[in-house]
Amino acid sequence: MNYNWRRRDFLKKTSAASIAAMAAGAPISALLNSCSPKDQITSKADTVILLYMAGGMAHTETFDPKRYTPFRKGMESKEVLSTFKAVPTILDGINFSEGLEKIGQVMDKGSLIRSYVAADLGHILHTRHQYNWHTCYEPPQSVAVPHMGSWMAKELGSVNPVIPAFINIGQRFTVGEGEELKAFHSAGFLGSEYGPFLIPDPTSGLDSVRPPVGMSTKRFEARNQLYENLVKESAMGEFGSDYQKESLKRSMEQAYMLLNSPEAKAFDLSLEPKEKYDIYNTGKFGLGCLMAKRLVDQGARFISVTSEYEPFKGWDTHENGHTRLTDMKKQVDAPIAQLIKDLDESGRLDRTIVVLASEFSRDMLTEGRPGATVKDQVEVPDIIEDLKNYGMHRHFTDGCSMLMFGGGIKKGHVYGKTADERPCKSIENPIKIAGIHQTIYHALGMDPETNFEIEKRPFYTTPDGHGEAEMDLFA
Repeated sequence: MNYNWRRRDFLKKTSAASIAAMAAGAPISALLNSCSPKDQITSKADTVILLYMAGGMAHTETFDPKRYTPFRKGMESKEVLSTFKAVPTILDGINFSEGLEKIGQVMDKGSLIRSYVAADLGHILHTRHQYNWHTCYEPPQSVAVPHMGSWMAKELGSVNPVIPAFINIGQRFTVGEGEELKAFHSAGFLGSEYGPFLIPDPTSGLDSVRPPVGMSTKRFEARNQLYENLVKESAMGEFGSDYQKESLKRSMEQAYMLLNSPEAKAFDLSLEPKEKYDIYNTGKFGLGCLMAKRLVDQGARFISVTSEYEPFKGWDTHENGHTRLTDMKKQVDAPIAQLIKDLDESGRLDRTIVVLASEFSRDMLTEGRPGATVKDQVEVPDIIEDLKNYGMHRHFTDGCSMLMFGGGIKKGHVYGKTADERPCKSIENPIKIAGIHQTIYHALGMDPETNFEIEKRPFYTTPDGHGEAEMDLFA
């Protein structure tokens, strides 16, 4: 693999592959040659909620704290492993980082994974690793690769036919690296109807499913009919395959059906009781968790709630790491804990698998991982004189934390371990992205050999069909 490529190369190659796959008739026409599962897997879950900490969430600052070193001027960078104190969770002997106390109190309902290892993709670019996390494939690919939510939408369909099977909450595409983000927010070769229903801002979620302000329902219906005609008769009709045209038409019909349904109220957060709304109201991410809870009640299949990736913001802590994480924890701690409590109290957690993850971790000194270090993208002084340099500012791929709840996942369980001293890498039960994907698919009852024939070769949910579920995570 050639690691010497730049952001524009990724954008050019990946976007071109996506466009070609969507427009070319020949390879896409073979899409329906899906495999038949050899053995029926009993599902443990019906729904997935992915809580994605976009930007690189440092494991030593969140769910895997190490030795705490308080800030002082003149301290050495190599001293710093954790910039927050460790606080106890509900599990004996298991600590989280200060600021995550509420999530710590619901860990008797789920599993903590401390040994996720991100892929070695060369020079680290967030959207490349996010592409890998969400699709299980390393970019670029010769075909448009489906998002994991699209695989579920295609193979399992909707729980409620009115609610879109795949809903993405919180990510805008008008920010930095927006085109790269679009590359994996896609159903790829599976077709538009299995792509994400996008809600960039949960506070205006209902606006995503109704006509623009000032447009009458009659006018909206007329425009919808015109759009269908354009799909049939325009350049799309000339260049797109019949499969892709029909898929696009069905995606439009699904959106229109939602618009006219009572279920559309699930997107209206103003209907939530104020006392519950206030708990979730820590910002866009918190309200996204509230919307996810409401959508599970209405029968959504896959819901992604992201803290949103925007370069140098949120979890992307190239500077001011400690200060930034103090704020990020305030945004995520209460809503995530409340989401788990609400799902549990309603009886829905048993059939809903909730996953909290990030593309990779962070460290003060190491860029990449030991043995596969890459070019530094941030300068970290050897001696820290300023608070802005106190925190985890480099990308670290060899030890990342994840949480899993519901869907048959063990309760009060800790999987894997990282070293207590730098480099704080995975030293027990390392698990990679193919194992994570197949563990989730297994919970849903999806066969690990699920594939489609693309360009005269099978294309699996995980590369070459080699991914295996980690059964030790299941009760």
